[in-house]
Amino acid sequence: MEKRTLLAITLSIAILIVYQYLFMKPAAPPSPVPGKGTVQEPAQSAGGNAPAATAGPSPAPAVPLPPAAVLAEGGENVKDITVENELFTTVLTSRGGAVKSVSLKKYTDKAGKPIVLKGEGTVLPLSLGVDEGFQFSVVNFSVSGGDIKLTPAQKTASLVFEYASGGYSLRRTYTFRNDTYGFDLKDEVTGPSSYWITLGRDFGIYEKDDSVHFGPVVLKEADRIEYAVKDLKEPKTAREGIKWIALEDKYFFSSVVPRTPVEEVKAWSRDDDAIVAMKMPGGTSSYLVYAGPKEHDHLKQWGVGLEHIIDFGFFSIIARPLFWVLKFFYSIFHNYGVAIIMLTILVRIPFIPLINKGQSSMKKLQDIQPKMTEIREKYKKDPQRMQQELMTIYKKHKVNPMGGCLPMLLQIPVFFALYKVLLIAIELRGAPFLLWVQDLAAKDPYYILPIVMGVTMVIQQKMTPSTMDPTQQKLMMIMPVVFTFMFLSFPSGLVLYWLVNNVLSIAQQMYMNKKVARESAA
Repeated sequence: MEKRTLLAITLSIAILIVYQYLFMKPAAPPSPVPGKGTVQEPAQSAGGNAPAATAGPSPAPAVPLPPAAVLAEGGENVKDITVENELFTTVLTSRGGAVKSVSLKKYTDKAGKPIVLKGEGTVLPLSLGVDEGFQFSVVNFSVSGGDIKLTPAQKTASLVFEYASGGYSLRRTYTFRNDTYGFDLKDEVTGPSSYWITLGRDFGIYEKDDSVHFGPVVLKEADRIEYAVKDLKEPKTAREGIKWIALEDKYFFSSVVPRTPVEEVKAWSRDDDAIVAMKMPGGTSSYLVYAGPKEHDHLKQWGVGLEHIIDFGFFSIIARPLFWVLKFFYSIFHNYGVAIIMLTILVRIPFIPLINKGQSSMKKLQDIQPKMTEIREKYKKDPQRMQQELMTIYKKHKVNPMGGCLPMLLQIPVFFALYKVLLIAIELRGAPFLLWVQDLAAKDPYYILPIVMGVTMVIQQKMTPSTMDPTQQKLMMIMPVVFTFMFLSFPSGLVLYWLVNNVLSIAQQMYMNKKVARESAA
C-alpha cells in the first residue's frame, strides 16, 4: 500500500510537469530581412503534420516583372493607407497590395500601448505569387482612396489595389466594417491559372509562449492541424476540406478563410520560421480575413469555424462547459478571480461523496495499520496466506485499500480541463482579482499566492491519514516544496484555483476525521 501511494503521488507530480513541458515549442530565432528591391527566389515546399504529405509541385517559373514595377531601394513610390474602426487600426500598403500591421485598441502590452500584430520580412501578410516566391509582394500597386475612419454613421468602406504587367492583372478589394476584427478581401487575378496567398511570417503572433502552440494552424474539416518549424523538414500539404489557415499564439491570431474552393494548402520552413499558404485557382476568389484576439463569442458569430482556433486540449468535452460556467459566474460577480473560486467550488461538489468515502477508507486503514503490520510479519514467508489474512481484515473493517486513490484519479481529467481553460482564456488576460493581483493570466508579482498554496498543502498533508512509515512521511514533505516552486511562474488564476481546492480539501478532511472519530468511539 505504501508503494502504491508513493507511486500515485509521484505520477501526479510527473503528469503536472510533463503536461506543462512536453509540448513546449522552441522559440524561432529572428530571421534575416532580405534587402528591398529584389524578387525572392522560389522557396522549397514545406511541411507540417497535415494528413497528406508530399514533396509538392515544382515551383513555377519566376514572374517576369519589369524593372519599373519593382520597388526602389528607398520605397519612394510606396503609399500606406490607414483604416480605423472601433476595435483596431490597420495599415495597408501599395507594396504588394498587402497588410503591414493591425493595432488592437482594447488589448495593451505591459507599457499600456496597444498590441500590434504585424508580419516580418519582405513577404507581408496577404501577399500573392504564382509560386512560393510570392513575386507580387515586391511590386507597387496603384491604390484608389486614402485613409479611412469608420464610425457608426459610416459602417463600411472599401479600398482597391490594382497592378497589371507582363500579361498579369491583379485587382484586390478590401472591405472593412466598423465593429469587428474581420474584413473581406476579393482578389481578381488574370494571367496565371493559379496563385498562392499567404499570411506571411508571424502575422497574428504577438508572443511566443512555450507553454502553448504558436505558429501555423489549418482547419481541415473538423481536424485542427498544428505546424511547428521542427516538424517542417519535409513539405506537407492538404487538399480537401480546407476551412481556413491561421497563425496563432496563446491569445491572438490571424486567419484567412476562403469563401471559394481551395486547390491546396502548404506549410514549409523558411529562414527557421514556419510559413503557411493557400493555392487558389485563377479568376475571382473571396476571403474573410481576421486579425485579433481569440474571443470565442466573437469568433463563433462568423459561422465559419474560427472558434476552433481556441484549443481546449484533450479533455475539451469537459473544458468547454467549464469555460461557459466560468463566464457565467463572471457575468454575475464581474470579477474573474471570484468566478474561479465559484467554479472551483462547483467542480468539487460532485466529488464530495467519493472523496468522503476515500478519506474514510484511508482513516480506517490508518487505524488497522498495527494489525496489518502484525500479519505481514507473521506470514512474511507465506505471501499467499498473508494476502488472504489481509483481505479478511479488509472485509471485516469494510476497508478498500485503493479507496483513497480512486477520487484522485477521477479528478485528473477535470483538473486538466480546468487547467487548460485557465491557461488559454484571453478573458483572464489583464483581468484583476484583488489588491496586488491585477492580472490573472500573469504570475503573482510577489509570489504570495504560491507560498500560501504551499502552506495549505503542508496542512493538508499533515491532516490526511497515512499508512506510511515515519521515514516515508518525511520524504513526502518535499512535495509541497516542489509544488510551490513549480507554481511560482504559473498564471495567478491557476494558482488561485489550486489554493481554493486545497482549502476545500482541508475543510472536508477535518469533517471526515471528526466523523470517523465519532464512529470509532461509538
